[in-house]
Amino acid sequence: MPHEQLPTPLARALDARGYDQLTEVQSSVSTPEVAGRDLIVSARTGSGKTVAFGLAMAGELLGEAEKLPFAVAPLALVIAPTRELALQVSTELTWLYADAQARVMTCVGGMDPLKERRALQSGTHIVVGTPGRLRDHLERGALDLSALRVVVLDEADEMLDMGFREELEEILDATPGERRTLLFSATMPRPIVALAKRYQKDALRIEALGNAAGHGDIAYQAVAVRPTDIEHAVVNLLRFHDAETAILFCATREAVRRLHGSLSERGFEAVALSGEHSQADRNRALQALRDGRARVLVATDVAARGIDLPGVSLVIHVELPRDAEALQHRSGRTGRAGRKGVAVLVVPGMRRRRVEGMLRLARIPVEWTAVPTADEIRVKDRERLMEKLRTPVESDEADQAFAAELLRELGPDGVAAALVRALAADLPAPEDLLDGPAEERPQHGGFDGAGWFRINAGRRQGGDPKWLLPLICRIGHVSRSEIGAIKVAATDSYFEVSPRALPNFLKALRKNSPAMAQDGILVEPSTSPDDHHAAGGGPPRPRQGPRGGGPRR
Repeated sequence: MPHEQLPTPLARALDARGYDQLTEVQSSVSTPEVAGRDLIVSARTGSGKTVAFGLAMAGELLGEAEKLPFAVAPLALVIAPTRELALQVSTELTWLYADAQARVMTCVGGMDPLKERRALQSGTHIVVGTPGRLRDHLERGALDLSALRVVVLDEADEMLDMGFREELEEILDATPGERRTLLFSATMPRPIVALAKRYQKDALRIEALGNAAGHGDIAYQAVAVRPTDIEHAVVNLLRFHDAETAILFCATREAVRRLHGSLSERGFEAVALSGEHSQADRNRALQALRDGRARVLVATDVAARGIDLPGVSLVIHVELPRDAEALQHRSGRTGRAGRKGVAVLVVPGMRRRRVEGMLRLARIPVEWTAVPTADEIRVKDRERLMEKLRTPVESDEADQAFAAELLRELGPDGVAAALVRALAADLPAPEDLLDGPAEERPQHGGFDGAGWFRINAGRRQGGDPKWLLPLICRIGHVSRSEIGAIKVAATDSYFEVSPRALPNFLKALRKNSPAMAQDGILVEPSTSPDDHHAAGGGPPRPRQGPRGGGPRR
């Protein structure tokens, strides 16, 4: 047995799962020197930290015994930022402690709270939950923390980013003072250090980050594009890499919704995850990815937190992460368990310098490359097709008879051509990107062939580009990069829409006209305000602008 230093039931569980050796973080927390101590562990996503803290708390749960004693109140508590991560942690701890006869239960939002309370009342050894649901059970008296021996904060930095400081403090304040506290996170910003000082005693710091900054199994690439070509760049990257599973990160729910719709329309097998999706929606999306019915996930950072999908070989940062830590968290969805992965940043030209600085400070090596062209994608398609056709296949007599019939009917050349057409028929078409440097278009002009529009909100109505821009994007279903100059006059404002977005903008405008009319908003095609000025006037202007003096939220 290769894990003699571990409790026998846990060693058996690891052997059964094929763990020939422990990962760096798992080995670090299993040494005699760390037994009984509070820990601050910096471990990257995908490093096996869930099993690591399962091993780390074995001393408090088992001691010298092989079976856990019956417990009414939980002995261990694991707090995770999201439902998906909590469920994943629960699954891992369940098999790890199966031989020890541990009862593991979850308390997460989106599940039936009454069932959770009944499970807590019937007794459990390990509780895994999200901060909000755990605090709710605590305040209702359903969660008894008086017998707690160890508490684990998993990805605590993310919990603080999500605004769970108050919940964490209330939960930790309710735990026994002699408990052991294990803090696991990929990063250690100052708020986490402050939390550790308040709730830990003489904590031992363990950094299991490997030798390289970032993930050694992840190749980082960056492509500089025009803002109007971001979506087309994403299409070509997906087609070029042809990943078994790809995750595309966006910053907002609206961006997820828009990109998911666009990719689905083009023929990609895509699903979406954001804060607007229910737990049932999320479960269906993840199952579709796991069983191969979908190959692309479009998600926000928070929605994708804690998701462990097999076969993710490509991550695309469609909208840039806020910092290097967020970049590594996102990218960590690939390059897991020894597999190689690619993480691509799609960078608007004007932000290249900022991105280069972020990557340089984080010591993340990146290759700046061009977006794959349509011709390069077709070459890749042919290479993949040839590789597929060269793979030996088994055939029965019926297959062989049909093959012979095809040869007689179509001939060798005809069969080959028909096969190529059939295999390529379901592939989404690659996009042609604009030539030239990928710099941000100036807000004044630069949209050759753009369409001008007028909206009945000017300086007298408090019109300002800062609130006009999101209003225009909302009613026209376009991104900010598709809007050019915005010129505010006394009672109206004029703005231009890129030629590429113009058809969809007009379509959305017609669809939203009734709702806009109710809000007192009028948007109509126009010409450049400079042309109006040169002609000595313009079209008649409505007397009132949008109600409320600003965009409706």
